[in-house]
Amino acid sequence: MAKVFHRLMRVDEALELVKKHLKPLSLELEYVPLTEALGRILAESIVSSLDYPPFARATVDGYAVDSTSLMYADEENPVKLRVLGEVKVGVLPELEVRLGEAAEIHTGAPIPKGADSVVMSEYTKRVGDYVLVYRPTYPGENIAQTGADLMVGETILRRGVVLTSREIGALAAIGFNKVPVYRKVKVAIISTGSEVQPPGSILKPGRIYDVNSFTIFCMLKELGCQPDILGIYPDDFEVLSEVIGRALENYDVVISSGSTSAGFGDVIYRVFNSLGKPGVLVHGLLIRPGKPTVVAVINGKLALGLPGFPVSAIIAFQVFARPLIAYLTGLPVESPVRVKAVLPFRIKTGGGVKTIIPVSLTLNSNGSFSAYPVVEESGAIWRFTLSDGFIECPEERDFLDEDEKVYVTLFSKAIKPADLIFIGSHCLGLDVLFDYLRGRLTMKVVNIGSLGGLLAVKRGEADIAGIHLLDPETLQYNISFIERYELKGRAVLVRGYARMQGFIVRPGNPKKIKSFRDFFREDVTIINRNKGSGTRVVIDEGLRKASESLGLKFEEAVKKIKGYTFEAKTHSAVASAVAHGRCDVGIGIEAVAYIYGLDFIPIAEEFYDFVILKDRLQKNSVKIFLETLSSDAFKKALTEKLRGYRPLRETGSIVYG
Repeated sequence: MAKVFHRLMRVDEALELVKKHLKPLSLELEYVPLTEALGRILAESIVSSLDYPPFARATVDGYAVDSTSLMYADEENPVKLRVLGEVKVGVLPELEVRLGEAAEIHTGAPIPKGADSVVMSEYTKRVGDYVLVYRPTYPGENIAQTGADLMVGETILRRGVVLTSREIGALAAIGFNKVPVYRKVKVAIISTGSEVQPPGSILKPGRIYDVNSFTIFCMLKELGCQPDILGIYPDDFEVLSEVIGRALENYDVVISSGSTSAGFGDVIYRVFNSLGKPGVLVHGLLIRPGKPTVVAVINGKLALGLPGFPVSAIIAFQVFARPLIAYLTGLPVESPVRVKAVLPFRIKTGGGVKTIIPVSLTLNSNGSFSAYPVVEESGAIWRFTLSDGFIECPEERDFLDEDEKVYVTLFSKAIKPADLIFIGSHCLGLDVLFDYLRGRLTMKVVNIGSLGGLLAVKRGEADIAGIHLLDPETLQYNISFIERYELKGRAVLVRGYARMQGFIVRPGNPKKIKSFRDFFREDVTIINRNKGSGTRVVIDEGLRKASESLGLKFEEAVKKIKGYTFEAKTHSAVASAVAHGRCDVGIGIEAVAYIYGLDFIPIAEEFYDFVILKDRLQKNSVKIFLETLSSDAFKKALTEKLRGYRPLRETGSIVYG
């Protein structure tokens, strides 16, 4: 198996080692125009014009596979797969992975058609044109899906927000190089990777915007440093050696991001070692995210190599680079502000390394806090902006339990309780609704799905939950789940609005897909939705009826469907997969099909409703929410702004409870 890191070190151990080779410095302060928005007040709400990530991509170096091929793989009985070729970052793959096949893939590279998971290189052995795989995978493993972090058309920042490093990073992620605001030791920052391009340019297929340069810049400004962004460079030893060598002559500190894991094509650690002594002191930290961090002292100067994924880079900076640079510049290191909170559900952490989990805090009626994890993968920069702080799980723990008390390290010094706490399933219609609430009340919004919202209401952690759950037995939306989750008598269901769901296909519907029966065709590849989503219930119910009409058992029938195991977490991810040719059809709402310029075949309307505890109905912020939901202005805006959405006669009224 491949050795990806040298000896992993604890953060405290690594800090002490590096400090032995460094003397404190005093750095000057300068200003650059690109980041003048830091600390300013945002003048306009920002709506994303793209998905993030913009395509399904690998989060590790390894092999893209169909998980079905590896069902029985283990250490004693490895599965032998034929290697079709190599998938590199920045290039859309043309190959298609089938059963018994694999494609070598780099971290950040697009997932090829037919693959639903990536097996890490550590669990493989290459033998000529074949690869031996020593463990199974599950659908979606080591894949960051399209739009999992951010959907096109989603409002990511609202007018009146004071911009911090996290908000600046989110803006960079969607291509903004100028920020509308209501009118400020030398460190060189370098981004690496052929897939990275500057914000403000037109995003090319298989590429991503440079996020880390701007988040690192802002975090350095918060420390009182003067950062300069030197640009984006390819993962080329000669190029990076020249750029970093020149930077070391002109700056006190050099920070790069990307190309740190010692996997395919990663060269930063070799560059650092070639430029001077003592060279690399740390290559890999015992934390996740943030593990692939490289630290070197080069002829008395500090060089830091941070991971490429944004959240990973930010966490590594916060827990390691920040105290180290503070030491270097002579700045006092402030003790972090921590608050005690309770976890609403069990969190798997994957023992062996300290796990850093960004969370959003909600203030409960009894004065306690609940901590909701908001980031699922280390590239999710927008989700990171929703977090108030992070919790640390020790390396000896494999999980944190439901209702376990934890300490949350805050990103800011204080928490301002919101007037309204909304937890549940995200919907584009909510962005329209929340625009009308802006200025009237402050909101805390946590998007964790319909079932998560119901449980949050049950625990008293949310004022309102947004849900769209189809009961497969009654084929009715939402009402039966109030009883199922023991909320009868405690909560009411308020009618929201309807949105049209249907088949999303390429323009002209080249495969002539008309019904769920077409999903069973050999020439049709689908993309599924994640388990627990309302849309997944619609899909499985449709396929169940179709399989019965074909005389097949549902459990056996779905095994014949190409793409059934590949799951998307958002409607936008479905539309993107169809638009990029990764599949022929998916189920989603009409609004995203329209945004992507795709054809849409209606199936049925679904209801997006709101669950509210009875004892919160007299709360002023809840009253304002319901008044706005019932208003003619909102109903008009809903139909004008979103294709396939419509208000109902009962919108804003209690329909159950």
